[in-house]
Amino acid sequence: MTDVFTTDALTRVYDTLALERPEPGILVIRLNRPSAANAMNTQMGLDLMGLFESFQITDGGLRCLILTGAGERAFCAGGDLVERRGMSDDDWGRQHAIFERMIRAIVNCPLPLIGAINGAAYGGGCEIAAACDFIYAAQGARFALTEVTLGIMPGAGGTQNLTRAVGTRRAKELILTGLPFSADDAASWGLVNKVTEAAALVPAALETARRIAGNAPVSIRQAKQAIQRGVDMALSDGLALEIEAYNRMVPTEDRREGINAFNEKRKPVFRGR
Repeated sequence: MTDVFTTDALTRVYDTLALERPEPGILVIRLNRPSAANAMNTQMGLDLMGLFESFQITDGGLRCLILTGAGERAFCAGGDLVERRGMSDDDWGRQHAIFERMIRAIVNCPLPLIGAINGAAYGGGCEIAAACDFIYAAQGARFALTEVTLGIMPGAGGTQNLTRAVGTRRAKELILTGLPFSADDAASWGLVNKVTEAAALVPAALETARRIAGNAPVSIRQAKQAIQRGVDMALSDGLALEIEAYNRMVPTEDRREGINAFNEKRKPVFRGR
């Protein structure tokens, strides 16, 4: 039976996103408003929200996602302040409710999500980056949470995800000053995993995505969930969650395939079952 939901989510033409499947199991998602430095307008919030919420229903045969920006100048310059100029308080609140739902969909995505930050990631762009499972960044990429310089504050997970990545004291410094920081700084503080030359960024992310996609899908999802949920638990509760996640793998075909492939000295073929 045709999966209508997957077909719609992965084949539709988005106003603000460009989707590419460079190889089976991997989807590259590009924020696609390069003339506006990929700034996040209401439509981008709706597009990201719809796409990432679809992964809660079905994976569409995907095993790993890469999120990057179109063009060379910016990953995402944050909220579109041109669109926001003159907004009423009610309109602002309605738009932000979309952004809140969007960031929750990204954080709760069951598929592994690699951020490939190709340029400026400011404000909401930095928050989207921080919501990824891990980040690779181009050498010239810059990050900042500039909201306090505009009379607001991070409201799409910035105070939470950045703090979990870099620690409380560093997060306070970055958020309360609004000052930008480099990809190398981000790497030294724990926000970024790897810094590459610009031309090597997406290939590096693809190499890692390929490695993830070759592993057992159920194992990947359960491990991601155990890490993400367990980090906020007491150790004893986290260990209990880990065992619950582990036990989900015992009756799977993939577990048997992995052991058989090892003993037969061949590469396993995992089917997510």
